[in-house]
Amino acid sequence: MDLTADFWNTKYKNKQIGWDLGEISPPLKTYFEQLTNKNIKILIPGGGNSYEAEWLFKNEFYNVFVVDLSEIALKNIQQRISDFPTSQLIHGNFFDIDDSFDLIVEQTFFCAIHPDLRANYAKKMHELLKPNGKLVGLLFDAKLNENHPPFGGNQNEYLEYFQPYFDIHKLEPCYNSFHNRQGMELFFIFEKKSNLHLMS
Repeated sequence: MDLTADFWNTKYKNKQIGWDLGEISPPLKTYFEQLTNKNIKILIPGGGNSYEAEWLFKNEFYNVFVVDLSEIALKNIQQRISDFPTSQLIHGNFFDIDDSFDLIVEQTFFCAIHPDLRANYAKKMHELLKPNGKLVGLLFDAKLNENHPPFGGNQNEYLEYFQPYFDIHKLEPCYNSFHNRQGMELFFIFEKKSNLHLMS
């Protein structure tokens, strides 16, 4: 399966967006509400319609960026938030981003990429984060699909990818998931490891 821009645009055109909650994910809202520094630079990869970006922007976190392969999804954000800077809506591939961020938010992006890319995802997240930067969000704790997204997984598998690059502050069953994801999500907070000596 080729998970290209055309694939995702077709999903949005045909309204086949079952991952889209139509509002900010409750666990992420709870996390955002305790952030005190509104100047931090935030990335939401594979953000889609990104109600998370909308909430952040409307709550004066103006340094928030969304990257997505789907132009339609990014246009949807612009239509909802007319003053959202177009320069912060990046039409492209997450793996091509060359920048640095204080916080990266995971919300149904990890489960949308092919599982073969998961190790690359963890490495790229480490590269994109500033010192002491955090990767925060939700991962599915469920089997899900074998041959098309969303692809599932479990805690042990995730630790294999992320422990080499991150200090694991939290990875636990989510207590305040959206109603149709109850019992299926892990909430996590990973902090970038500083003294990392990786084999090339």
